[in-house]
Amino acid sequence: MGVDYYKILQVDRNAKDEDLKKAYRKLAMKWHPDKNPNNKKEAEAKFKQISEAYDVLSDPQKRAVYDQYGEEGLKGQVPPPGSAGFAGNSDGGSGFTSFRFNTRSADDIFSEFFGFSSPFGMGGMGDMGGSRPGTSSGFSRGGLFGEDIFSQFNRGAGGAGESTVPRKAAAIERTLQCSLEDLYKGTTKKMKISRDIIDSSGRPSTVEEILTIEIKPGWKKGTKITFPEKGNEQRGFIPSDLVFIIDEKPHSVFKRDGNDLIVTQKISLVEALTGYMAQITTLDGRNLTVPINSVISPTYEEVVKGEGMPIPKEPSKKGNLRIKFNIKFPTRLTSEQKTGIRRLLTS
Repeated sequence: MGVDYYKILQVDRNAKDEDLKKAYRKLAMKWHPDKNPNNKKEAEAKFKQISEAYDVLSDPQKRAVYDQYGEEGLKGQVPPPGSAGFAGNSDGGSGFTSFRFNTRSADDIFSEFFGFSSPFGMGGMGDMGGSRPGTSSGFSRGGLFGEDIFSQFNRGAGGAGESTVPRKAAAIERTLQCSLEDLYKGTTKKMKISRDIIDSSGRPSTVEEILTIEIKPGWKKGTKITFPEKGNEQRGFIPSDLVFIIDEKPHSVFKRDGNDLIVTQKISLVEALTGYMAQITTLDGRNLTVPINSVISPTYEEVVKGEGMPIPKEPSKKGNLRIKFNIKFPTRLTSEQKTGIRRLLTS
């Protein structure tokens, strides 16, 4: 029988039109070459097979020929007159020798089904418009739209008519720089954006808007704040979401480790051996005095509980403050100093 189109589409031989559409939608979106840049050769072959299978099985005439004669029958290779299974027509000729299976391109089948050539940002969008991913230029006119709408179509279960449903443009992400003090105490930031909108008459216009971003105490680098549908408006698209991603500026005194804060104090060898009083100004301006009576080795760490970063899910709690030490050792000792130190340390 040659190629098994039913097996390729993963449907049984009694599959109805809706079953074929569901199967084609799922497999075509999975194996579209633009979706598989790392194994494009294999994807192109599978995509072509899937498209050919759908083209045959969704066409009643082609499917009837295929069911009786298989792939060979579609391509004019039917059994000779008089052989078993051959159906001649009234004029003595072959019933299907004149049938010609015109192979259509996989891209044409995909475009006809979905209404555009590629949802992955690699193919054209026809009259849909839209800029390619990576070409946005901030929050200015025409720069807030992407084309990766794979999830919109992959979750659908209806016919090709679903391609008329408005598609949502890819989210626009921007970095929001915050100081460690901002993330410790919490703060409010105002961001001015400009974007295109479509007015009631269908004409585009540009508006400016102030967005208020509430930074909560304890938020970490990578935290996302989303403003739904604050991208440019454009026909055929739902505006993209605008997403701000928290980034933490380096601090001159503290380093952050999860919910803990780390500070390093420079001390002399004498202070390391005889005791030290650490003086630290916290991120909210308080002065801490931490007496350290232990001998401080280069790896010693003093932990002050509850003086770290606020814990976002438990605002009343904080991480720890960890004090590390950079001990300055003398570069030279006199003979008398060496004798004295030896006597003190061995007594």
